[in-house]
Amino acid sequence: MKKSGIFIKVFLYTTIFLILIVCVTVGLFSQQFLSFYETTQTQQLYNSYQSLYEQLSDKNNDDILTAAQTFYNNNQSFSFYIKDNKDNIIFSTPNIEPDENFGGGGNNSRVMMTINQEYTLFAISRGTTQTNYRELINKSLVALACMLAVGILGAFIFARQMTRPIKRLANSTKKMANLEDVPPVLERRDELGALARDVHAMYEKLKETISSLEDEILREREMEEAQRYFFSAASHELKTPIAATGVLLEGMLENVGDYKNHPKYLRECIKLMDAQTKMISEILEIVSLNDGKIIPVPEKMDLKLIVAELLPSFQTLAEANGKNIIFDVPEGQSCFADKKMLIKVLSNVILNAVQNTPAGGGIRIWSEDAADQYRLCVLNTDTQIDKNVLPKLFDPFYRMDKARSRKDNRSGLGLTIVQKTLEAMHIDFALENTAGGVLFWLDLPEA
Repeated sequence: MKKSGIFIKVFLYTTIFLILIVCVTVGLFSQQFLSFYETTQTQQLYNSYQSLYEQLSDKNNDDILTAAQTFYNNNQSFSFYIKDNKDNIIFSTPNIEPDENFGGGGNNSRVMMTINQEYTLFAISRGTTQTNYRELINKSLVALACMLAVGILGAFIFARQMTRPIKRLANSTKKMANLEDVPPVLERRDELGALARDVHAMYEKLKETISSLEDEILREREMEEAQRYFFSAASHELKTPIAATGVLLEGMLENVGDYKNHPKYLRECIKLMDAQTKMISEILEIVSLNDGKIIPVPEKMDLKLIVAELLPSFQTLAEANGKNIIFDVPEGQSCFADKKMLIKVLSNVILNAVQNTPAGGGIRIWSEDAADQYRLCVLNTDTQIDKNVLPKLFDPFYRMDKARSRKDNRSGLGLTIVQKTLEAMHIDFALENTAGGVLFWLDLPEA
């Protein structure tokens, strides 16, 4: 069974309440209407015979009869008779029975008027009271019916006006439950408008909360996936040199072939262990950066001086491979950052640029002055990186050329450390392809 809507309920309750009021009003005032109407009729009858009463007040018996006859001749629709104090009828109109009971009741209005303490005038209005009363009742019922019809129409309009915003709000909340788009807020200044605005405000906050939770869940999944990848890659990277070290040691223990040359292969084992130690240190550094255990301590420093101090160690490596480093940072550019962390970042970036620039190419290092900051740029000329590979370069242990990278004793954690360090320092950076080559830039706050 379908439940009746709020419009039907409000309309029915209002109509029933209106009908009850009308019925109670009719029940309370019907007798009052009759009594009022009878009193009015009696007063009118008294007024009709007032002139006759005044004529008879100062006359004797014969004059009374004459005056009564004259009054009847002029008003033959009137019914009355006159008695003396001995209860003898001295005059009676033809249309009345003098001996009838003069008490109340019936359909007649009656008045009794005493004249000079000797005579009594009895007047009757025949058969009009109830007829007129019925006419009054009929007219009253018609009026009440019209009032009731108008009241029901008003109840209909009232119910519709009251329930329309409620139904609209109910439809909106139903859509909200399904996270659908909802119509604009009701432009009302009453409590319903305030309720609608509160519901919509709550819905907007709910959507923001859901969106935040979804982003948080996605971020957690990405972090979990990154952690799984990190641990898997770390395990693989650590396992390979350990296995190689184990092979070398077993060969030396068994004195197999060239492995009899223990000093040579012990030095190889030490080199592998040093590489492992370096990799473990870098892994621990990344974990510390992720956990926020490394807190930047910014200080004022000269940008040109910081870069110039790093270049000599890379200049030799670049020249040995036929590459050229061009350095162009103006004097007087003071930045505000953690010195040790910035040196770590620049060392990794410049080393990466030197190692990935083709022979005969160049590395350009320069700075650009912007609003409240300096953009330091490092460009590898004559090279490009696949756009699908570019975002992966900051992943731990990712190498574009795995064979050459292992041969160069590169762990694949350099750019990961750069990314985590700059994020900890809240410094914007990017690695992108340009027309001149691969560009790495970072924005340092001006001191």
